[in-house]
Amino acid sequence: MQELRTDVYGARHQRVREEMKKQDVDFLFITPSSDLLYLLGYPAHASERLTLLGVAQDGAFFVVVPRLEAPRLEHWRNRIDMHVWDETESPYEIVARLADGAIGQRVAISSHARASVLLELLELMPEASFCSANTVMRTLRMIKDDWEIEQLRIASERTDDVWEEFITNATLAGRSERDVADDITNLLRKHGLMTTTFLIVASGPGSASPHHMTSDRVIQEGDSVVFDFGARWHHYTSDLTRTVHVGEPSDEYRRAYETVLRANQAAFDAVHPGAPCEAIDRAARDLISAAGYGDYFIHRLGHGLGLDGHEDPYLVGGNSLPLQPGMVFSDEPGIYIPGQFGIRIEDTVVCRASGGERLNHCRRELTVMQ
Repeated sequence: MQELRTDVYGARHQRVREEMKKQDVDFLFITPSSDLLYLLGYPAHASERLTLLGVAQDGAFFVVVPRLEAPRLEHWRNRIDMHVWDETESPYEIVARLADGAIGQRVAISSHARASVLLELLELMPEASFCSANTVMRTLRMIKDDWEIEQLRIASERTDDVWEEFITNATLAGRSERDVADDITNLLRKHGLMTTTFLIVASGPGSASPHHMTSDRVIQEGDSVVFDFGARWHHYTSDLTRTVHVGEPSDEYRRAYETVLRANQAAFDAVHPGAPCEAIDRAARDLISAAGYGDYFIHRLGHGLGLDGHEDPYLVGGNSLPLQPGMVFSDEPGIYIPGQFGIRIEDTVVCRASGGERLNHCRRELTVMQ
């Protein structure tokens, strides 16, 4: 569990109250999710036993928690109104009572809440108007504070170290994707990143599938191999993609690789406050299209990073949201030619007042392995 930091969480609690007023939200109900982690530093797991953080627009905070899990929130007892429920009680009735039924009021509930939670509350609070908590939380979490960016920086630096050690020492030909993935998992642990959030090793024709499922396929000479992986540091996730070639690549492969590398740089160069998210996507997409590979760039350029591996903002066509300092996102153009090869190069980027700042610095140039 994250260490309780009065300065970090106190500032977040103030911001959530301010945002609730802006969005005309009377109550905020947060169930186990990254939003709960953001507001309490508590990585609760979702189960049939209700844990819920309630925030009233006037600033009152309360937590409804099952007795068997209450010790995990003991450090909050003197700061938040705690309501511990026993197995024979209804936690939903406690929530409804604490909110006075929210009669005629707007309640924003976690988008991660189980349908059963919402149905119980709808029955007990029929005169309340429910909406998604994203109304409030999306705005808060898109702008990372200095402490959050530092956790993301450390996660990225350690992931870089994993990659550099891996490509320095590993061999690929004749080994299965799954076996190679185990090497990376062990290196993540070695470098202090204990929770692997995802790990893709995609070789040969599989490299042309952006979300390939790592398999027992044996890597062969002539394969393109895409490595996409991330892990957590203090709950904040890294996200890195690098692509290597086993044996000497063809001229066509080199051309495609150079195109992706230049697209990655073009997107990075387009980052500045006020730039629409879609403009960053377009910078990479236009370059790839001009090189003749437009039909093979089949996903958005990037997504936000933080407590979740995918969160706002999304760098995709049609999203006119302007970038702001403190936003953190991936820059991951790719080319995927079915039946032949795929290439993706991904870095984590912070929008600063002066432009973009990469959090990943491990080598991007074409790497040939054996």
